[in-house]
This record gives sequence, C-alpha cells and structure tokens, in this order.
Amino acid sequence: MKRTLFILISACALLATPAFAALDVGAKAPLFTAEASMGGKVFSFSLADALKKGPVVVYFYPAAFTKGCTIEAHDFADAMGEFKALGATVIGVSHDNIDTLNKFSVSECRSKFPVAADTDQKIMRSYDAVMPLATNYANRTSYVISPDGTILYTYTNLNPDQHVANTLAALKSWDSQHKK
Repeated sequence: MKRTLFILISACALLATPAFAALDVGAKAPLFTAEASMGGKVFSFSLADALKKGPVVVYFYPAAFTKGCTIEAHDFADAMGEFKALGATVIGVSHDNIDTLNKFSVSECRSKFPVAADTDQKIMRSYDAVMPLATNYANRTSYVISPDGTILYTYTNLNPDQHVANTLAALKSWDSQHKK
C-alpha cells in the first residue's frame, strides 16, 4: 500500500508545479465542517467558526505517516507559536480516517494543531486539491484564508519544504497590512 502510494505520489509530482494554484487568490473559500482530531481527541472542526477568531491555514496532504506528510506535519507543529502569534488557526486535511488521524495528531502533529478526516474527498474537491492521477488523495496544497473567508494565498507543491514558510510569509504580509 505505501509502495503504491509512493509510486502514485511520485508520478503526480511530475505533474504538480509550484505555480499551479488550485483556487484563485481573492475567491471565497468553501466553508466546511469535518470530524477532526487534535491530541488524539475527536471534535467537529468548523471553518466558519475558526474564521471568527482570525485567519486560517488549511493545508491538504496526501496521507498520514508518509514521508512528506510527516515532514510537513513536523514543520507546522514546530511553527505553531508563530502561527498563534499572528492569530492564525492551522488545520490539516487528508483522506485518512479518524482513527488514523487520532494517532497522527499525537505523534506527527505533536498535539499542536488539528487534522481533519475527508474520507469522501468532498473538502479536497471543493478546494480543487485532488491529486491529478490518484483522485482519492489530496494534492499537497496550502491555503491562507482571511477572517472574511477570502483566499489570501495558495501554494501547491508535493515537496513539503516551503509550505510553512510560504503560509507564514502570507500571514505576516496580511497582518502588517491590517495593523495600519
């Protein structure tokens, strides 16, 4: 299974480029509610409710416990202090079931941010964040959404290395414009 997923992700990497933008900046982000886990505890995550508190980073990833997704989860966990300082909520979304995410939220997310189960792929489809050749899996796409629900930034790249830095930069830019 993991070998097959690796092959699919590798094949899709050839199609995914950093310039690819799933939903356009300036578009309204699709609202969603999903079963999520943080620290191994299940709850209902509502994007509408999270936006009432400030900006939200919604990041899609292919599958829990794969190499790139583990790297990305660690990177987001390590940066949570910076996201919180900017008033931002972070939520990861994948096709994984809630039992898998309960484990992933503790071990790889280090109980610092929630991950949501999108087992029917409705959320990833509404965000146009579906892997081109493996449509049951999310493409690695990160969005920054302003409190009014507008997409401020989007980035798609199967390489997890720049997702955290790029979303933080977008949040800092937005924050500096709104402090004036």
